[in-house]
Amino acid sequence: MSWLKEKLQQSVLESIDLCREVSDDELLKTIDCILVEKSKENYISMQEKRRLRREIFNSIRKLDILQDLVDDKTITEIMVNGMNYIFIEKDGTISPCDMCFESEEKLEDVVQQIVSQSNRIINEANPIVDARLSDGSRVNIVLPPIAMDGPVITIRKFPEKPITTEQLIEYNTITMEAANFLKQLVVAGYNIFISGGTGSGKTTFLNVLSNFIPSNERIITIEDSAELQILNIPNLVRMEVRNANTEGENEITIRDLIKTSLRMRPDRIIVGEVRDGAAVDMLQAFNTGHDGSLSTGHANSPVDMLSRLETLVLMGAEIPLLAIRKQIASAIDIIVHLGRLRDKSRRVLEITEVLDCKDGEINLNPLYTFVESGEEYGKVHGYLTRIGSLKRTDKLLRAGIKPES
Repeated sequence: MSWLKEKLQQSVLESIDLCREVSDDELLKTIDCILVEKSKENYISMQEKRRLRREIFNSIRKLDILQDLVDDKTITEIMVNGMNYIFIEKDGTISPCDMCFESEEKLEDVVQQIVSQSNRIINEANPIVDARLSDGSRVNIVLPPIAMDGPVITIRKFPEKPITTEQLIEYNTITMEAANFLKQLVVAGYNIFISGGTGSGKTTFLNVLSNFIPSNERIITIEDSAELQILNIPNLVRMEVRNANTEGENEITIRDLIKTSLRMRPDRIIVGEVRDGAAVDMLQAFNTGHDGSLSTGHANSPVDMLSRLETLVLMGAEIPLLAIRKQIASAIDIIVHLGRLRDKSRRVLEITEVLDCKDGEINLNPLYTFVESGEEYGKVHGYLTRIGSLKRTDKLLRAGIKPES
């Protein structure tokens, strides 16, 4: 029936005035009228009419065949590998989708529609871009000639309502004891860094921790693409980077935003993710009295995260390694490391206290670690176990919170 959809869509486009802005309701009325007219010539069932109405509207006004996938709340990731191959992730499992674009041109139209909504530019000269959809979903797009088999779109979807601590406990991502412990640390103003691999749930966990922040504080969030959903902070400033224009000018980077945030009287600064020389400014922000700040980064373990931070700092400034390590040890109090197990479940694998830097090495104090207890029907069982006690309790005491023994 693709020929019928193309024919109907062409009739709809010929019937609307493209010289003026047409509302969604007006477009839907036009589609309905065309469907009624065409059904007189060829019988179209009511179910088929509903499907064609939705698909034609999505093709003209929204993201074509991707719109149904974006609207499906059970899908967490959408991967488009050229016009013929689409994959989706549900419940941590990736599977092929039986949809494909009508043409390369239609896929390119969808790409331009996505980037224009985020005020971004993508073309052959600038073939890689990060953007977001109106519902907050994160989008990465790569165009030919970088993507050799056609445009590649990766959409990471986020829940409409932020995931709560109770849900993380229900999903066995974290235990109630560890969650309460982290809540105390956030309230007391410990600087917490969340590490983990791609898709381990760093942004979700950052959002959960952010909602522990007392509501009377002024928070500034800094992100590549705005994803955080902080609900209980009225004095909230959200900032997002800006890519360079077609002339390569007017770029606003994470580093720029961190520097300007220090002049905005923040109580805490939340940096969505550190992946370049902005690590220098992030550490300086954490070290300038903004206790309780939060950030995330890619790494395979807390120790790896420290090594990666060293490398990122060296990308942004020529500083002796010992000075960098002292800065890190002074800036970061706690590292929470997340991971995905072989059954695709997301778990907190380690909670580690960052102590001081002695003899050129950063000392760590492991507090919790995930201990696997077995596997049943493909499901990994285990528990986040307390293995140590917090040594730097000064912030807890200043906040009037009694440290746990």
